[in-house]
Amino acid sequence: MTADTLPAPLAEIVELFATSEPRDRLELLLDYSHQVPPLPARYAEHPERLEPVPECQSPLFVATEVGPDSRVEIVVDAPLEAPTTRGFAGIFRSALTGLSADEVLAIPGDVTSRLGLAEVISPLRLRGATALLGRIQRQVRDQLGP
Repeated sequence: MTADTLPAPLAEIVELFATSEPRDRLELLLDYSHQVPPLPARYAEHPERLEPVPECQSPLFVATEVGPDSRVEIVVDAPLEAPTTRGFAGIFRSALTGLSADEVLAIPGDVTSRLGLAEVISPLRLRGATALLGRIQRQVRDQLGP
């Protein structure tokens, strides 16, 4: 998959980040952290809620639901005190919800590096974002079954 073949919502976000000044990219990431809606009540007592992502050590909850029409819904939760993690969660929630399972599974693992954030956040945070995408894709695969 190339930048031109990313699903439109994700391609728009990648383009926005890639064409922004480095200092503005961090602000964009923080904007996405503010766009994460409250966790739906059905997940309030979920046993995996706010477990640390090993790659970045930030608490994060992500639940991926694949509907009967193969469309994906992503639910995320991260504390306000983890704005970078919350920002990546907001990006993926915003860009991937509504896509087909096949579209989500086809997203390349390097998509987070295309955002141009390496200049403004640590490699650990970028690895955490890549791990988040991997977790989403793994949850989609698990729901699709063999």
